[in-house]
Amino acid sequence: MRDDFADLARRLLHDNGYSIKAAARATHYDPAYLSRVLGGKQRPSRKLAEELDELLTTGGALADTLLDPDGDSRVSRGLANPSRLDAGTVQALAGVLAAYRRLDDAMRPESITPATLVQIRVVTRTLKGARGPYRDRLTAVASEFVQFGGWLLAQDRQDARAIRFLTTAVELADEIGDGTLAAQALNFRGYLARQQGRPEGVARWYAAAAHTPGAHPAQRLGDMLQAAAGMAELGERDDALRMVENGERLTDAAAALPPPATAYWLTPEFNRLNMGLAHLGLGRHADAVDHITAGLAGLPPELRDAPWTGEHREALRRALAAC
Repeated sequence: MRDDFADLARRLLHDNGYSIKAAARATHYDPAYLSRVLGGKQRPSRKLAEELDELLTTGGALADTLLDPDGDSRVSRGLANPSRLDAGTVQALAGVLAAYRRLDDAMRPESITPATLVQIRVVTRTLKGARGPYRDRLTAVASEFVQFGGWLLAQDRQDARAIRFLTTAVELADEIGDGTLAAQALNFRGYLARQQGRPEGVARWYAAAAHTPGAHPAQRLGDMLQAAAGMAELGERDDALRMVENGERLTDAAAALPPPATAYWLTPEFNRLNMGLAHLGLGRHADAVDHITAGLAGLPPELRDAPWTGEHREALRRALAAC
């Protein structure tokens, strides 16, 4: 875990234009000490992690990727003897995953992908030997971590690797019967197809996500709308309209529940972005502008400039140009 923090912090500092000396000056730390930490030769203090977090404006996420000594010890023991997995180990790994997901909302995917892949290897290696009552909980963490890795790789257009990761994520989710995790991995397959310019894949994978047993209503709503956008692009207007209508019927049910943990961003405001994509595909440009504008404005402040909002801003530009 220590070396992963070092790699992550080093990349984020570089992305933000900080040399080791500049970061040391800004955080009031000895450059030699900071160099040892960023080189993975010395464990960072929690205070240093928090200072770097503040410097990089990552809202606590960078600091939270660093396990406390107890969590680090638990994970080390879990790796050494996964058959004796305990709740604390699973909780520690889940906490690291949550921190990485928050970093994705603020940083470039390529900056956090290498460290994420290291964490995935830790989790999946532990899972292979895991036994006992906490194995299913670890499987859920592994599925979401692998799914997240697939999402990062998809954003970075490492398409073949992304597909392998997302396929594995679905298999792990199915192993424990977790429909929300399976649906989200399939959703990311739809996202990748959209980046590839394959409307057939967009329609196929989002529809599969929408019809996954156990999917959350907010997932079904968003996936149905994005499948509709794919169908509209294929010229299947009637089918696209039916999908939009079916999605709209889920609006109240989706709004009545908190979003699933694996798709914490799926608020009613976020799904207006998906509604906007569907209307754009159908050529209803004024409606698309209305929904996408409201969706972007309704995002929490920490998400408004997330890299993944770029495609929605581009969709808004296209809708405005067509009005």
